[in-house]
Amino acid sequence: MGKFVTFGEIMLRLAPLGYDRFVQSKEFGVVYGGGEANVAVSLANYGKDAYFVTKLPKHEIGQSAVNELRRYGVDTSLITRGGDRVGIYFCEKGASQRPSKVIYDRAHSAIAEAKKEDFNWKEIFEGAEWFHFTGITPALSDNCAEITLEAVKAAKEAGVTVSVDLNFRKKLWSTEKAGRVMGEIVKYCDVVIANEEDAEKVFGIKAEETDITSGHLSDEGYKKVAQELVDRFGLKYVAITLRESFSASDNGWSAMLYDTKEFYKSKRYDIRIVDRVGGGDSFGAGLIHGLSSGMSNQDALEYAVAASCLKHTIEGDFNLVSIEEVETLMKGDASGRVQR
Repeated sequence: MGKFVTFGEIMLRLAPLGYDRFVQSKEFGVVYGGGEANVAVSLANYGKDAYFVTKLPKHEIGQSAVNELRRYGVDTSLITRGGDRVGIYFCEKGASQRPSKVIYDRAHSAIAEAKKEDFNWKEIFEGAEWFHFTGITPALSDNCAEITLEAVKAAKEAGVTVSVDLNFRKKLWSTEKAGRVMGEIVKYCDVVIANEEDAEKVFGIKAEETDITSGHLSDEGYKKVAQELVDRFGLKYVAITLRESFSASDNGWSAMLYDTKEFYKSKRYDIRIVDRVGGGDSFGAGLIHGLSSGMSNQDALEYAVAASCLKHTIEGDFNLVSIEEVETLMKGDASGRVQR
C-alpha cells in the first residue's frame, strides 16, 4: 500500500460550549481541524498510510497541531516548520432555524505565507498512491495557488491519483478568481468531489430544476453537472454530495458518483446533526478509501455516504469512526441501539 498524501491548512478551532452564541460565551472549547487534515485522520483510521503536508510555526501552538494529528495516526514527517501563526476559526453551532456561523482569523498563517521551496514534491510523492487537496488551499494566497499547481503537476508526473474537493469559500476568494485558478489546477486531477453548489460557484455549472434553499435537488440536473465536469477536464470520477437542509438540526444526506460511463446514487439518510463541520471531508475520505481498496463503485459511494452520515454525530472536525461502524450502517443498521 502506498502513501496517501493530503495538503492544506490545519487550524485552531474555537467554539462556544454547547449551543451558546459568540456574544454570550465566556469560554471556548479547543479542537484542531481543516479540510485536508480531516481527510488524513479518516484515512489513518481506515488503516491507510496517511501523510499530512502543511507549514506550521515552530512554537507550542504549531506543535499542538502536529501532536493532534499524531494522536490519530497521521504521519507528520513531511510538515515544514516555520512562519509565525496558526490559522484560527471560530464556530458557533446552529440549531433548528438558526444557522451555524463561522468567523475566520487565518490571514498571514504559516501555510498562507509558504513559498514553493518549502516543499519538495518529488520527495513527497515518492512511494505515494494518492494525493488529495481542497479548493480551500489555493484560495489562501497566490503563493498557495502556485504551490498547489506545482503539487498536482508533480503528482501526475509521479503517476499518483489526484483528487480535489472543490470546497468553494466565498470568504476567501471570488467566484471569478476561483474559476480561473481552479480551472488550471483541475486539469491535473482524476477525481472531483463537490457539494450541491460548488460546481456552480467555481465553474458556473448549475444543476437544472434545483433550489438549494428549499431543499429541492434534481438528480437529472446533477448528472448533467457531472457530465460537463468530465467533458471539460477529462476526469475519471465526479462525486457530488446532496444535502437537503431542512434546518440547522435536520438534514437529508445522499450522494451520486459518475465514472464517465454510469451514474450511481446512494441511499439517503435523515440525519440529526451534532456537528456538521467536516461532513464533506469525511465523505471524501470514505470515497478515497473505497475506490483505493477495490470496492465496486456503488459500494465505495455507499461507504462514503455512511461514513459522512456518522461524522455528523461527532463533535469536532475529525471523523472518529471505524471501518466496522461504517459497514454496519452501510448494511442497513441505522437503529443506534446500544452496542454491548
